[in-house]
Amino acid sequence: MPETVTTDPAAAPTTSDDVVLEVRDLAKSYPVRRGTVIKRTVGQVQAVDGVSLALRRGRTLGLVGESGSGKSTLARVLVGIEKPTRGQVLVDGEDVSTMSRAARRELRGNVQMVFQDPYTSLNPRMSVGEIVAEPFRIHRDAVPAGGRRRAVGELLELVGLDPDHAHRYPHQFSGGQRQRVGIARALAVKPRVLVCDEPVSALDVSVQGQVINLLEDLQDELGLSYLFIAHDLAVVQHIADEVAVMYLGRVVEEGDRPGVYDDAHHPYTRALLSAVPVPDPTAHRDDELMLEGDPPSPADPPSGCRFHTRCWLARRLAAEEGGAGDGPDAVPAPCRTEDPVLVPLGRPGGVGDAGPRGGGAATLPHAAACHFAREAAALGGRPTSAAATTDGPERDAEHDPADHELGDDTAPVPETVPDSPVLESRER
Repeated sequence: MPETVTTDPAAAPTTSDDVVLEVRDLAKSYPVRRGTVIKRTVGQVQAVDGVSLALRRGRTLGLVGESGSGKSTLARVLVGIEKPTRGQVLVDGEDVSTMSRAARRELRGNVQMVFQDPYTSLNPRMSVGEIVAEPFRIHRDAVPAGGRRRAVGELLELVGLDPDHAHRYPHQFSGGQRQRVGIARALAVKPRVLVCDEPVSALDVSVQGQVINLLEDLQDELGLSYLFIAHDLAVVQHIADEVAVMYLGRVVEEGDRPGVYDDAHHPYTRALLSAVPVPDPTAHRDDELMLEGDPPSPADPPSGCRFHTRCWLARRLAAEEGGAGDGPDAVPAPCRTEDPVLVPLGRPGGVGDAGPRGGGAATLPHAAACHFAREAAALGGRPTSAAATTDGPERDAEHDPADHELGDDTAPVPETVPDSPVLESRER
């Protein structure tokens, strides 16, 4: 078991003023109903179960995990599309559930969402100008009625599109341009937080780099905070300051980017990192970890640790103890019976890292929810952070933040992000 590190609250690296969006013990479940005439509730689908996160001002929190882990449900709760079953959502320290109707309307202006699919998130019957101007009809005090056309043109220009194309319809744009329209719509009411639900997963690799560059430029220019949801660990490694890993509705590991990528302690995180392709067909992988089967149903999650039915580490430990078997429960007893909680791993947040693009702000303390986190870090070799980048010296705690700029020809770039000449290009 990892040693619990007791920290002095007075010496915490962040203050409440640093946090712009926070969730505490958030849960969202959906009823399972059966019956033809009379519908009866026979169970609950636990999409999100007890998640606590904090998004700091001007920072990017990356949220990763497999499909079905609850990432998109969490995003929909944060922007008010779904109501939480339990827990709190706080914006600038104020609980959303206790806000008045007028205050919640203002909240929707402060927290906006960029959706995953630019093909279905835009109304095909509306022109691009009408799509971008639609938030002005809801938040009437955002822009005066006489200045909305000009504001639409400025927004389109801000995201790299030609304002003269405002009369065109979504089908007349490429996928990357459509996503830029979605970003412009989200920026219309001048939000402080953007919840990006896999904003580049539906785009070509070359276009992904352009959209990522755009998001970084907007963050620097407007001081935005991002909750960035993605499957691609290499993209998250590049853009995120802090990372949280979700599995079956819960956060199993969190911390600053170097802590999670270079010193992962949860076996699920290590398996995800091991799955990142190596950009060298002749390279030999000694640290490959395979996950067997699919995630369990959130309507009937396993007892104890939710990951124990697929955990490679639990099987290794059971084999060492002579208790190996073929069933999913052939694991150590604590994994089957005890529900692990996030335990600090002793690496204080904010030490030696200023995020991918600098800033110097303190970051999350590294924590993992695993009974055998220390063993997970020791077995299976180092995480594959080096495999997610091109050849080059391993980054240390005193790396130059400028090395992370996408336009730097000498920077190590994740293999899923295109080469520098492509990344420097724009659709503007």
